[in-house]
Amino acid sequence: MTIRIAGTVNDSIVDGPGIRFTVFTQGCPHNCRGCHNPQTHDFNGGRDEQISTLVRKINSNPLLDGVTFSGGEPFCQAAALAQLAGSLDDTLDIMTYTGYTFEYLLENADDNNHYMDLLECTDILVDGRFEIDKMSYELVFKGSSNQRILDCKKSLSLKEAQEYIL
Repeated sequence: MTIRIAGTVNDSIVDGPGIRFTVFTQGCPHNCRGCHNPQTHDFNGGRDEQISTLVRKINSNPLLDGVTFSGGEPFCQAAALAQLAGSLDDTLDIMTYTGYTFEYLLENADDNNHYMDLLECTDILVDGRFEIDKMSYELVFKGSSNQRILDCKKSLSLKEAQEYIL
């Protein structure tokens, strides 16, 4: 199976807690004004990457604390990312950025879009569209104050958004 990506970063310290491997997915329907990664919006851009290639790269790096799925919009490729996450070393946590809200993903999850598969693999979820008028450089791991950093496992268990404590 392949995933459409804009690129990767091997040892990121800005895309979540600790040292992370970041996968930037290609394609996003949100087109948020002021987006940090506008080059990832075009669904025809980027390149196809074998999931097995990404698994080898990630699992061979002993310094990693986790893997971050960013974008683009990761939930546009939820099945592929869930497969990738499920193939990784158990010690790595998964952080997923999305322009959708947790509530939207729960309400709209079905077997065709695989939202639940990716949510179940995600430890930390940063949800909500980027809003330029709520942007602040003082925010940690998010771009605008409307976005939330959620404990995805706890949120799924309670079926209600629960803040992740950094």
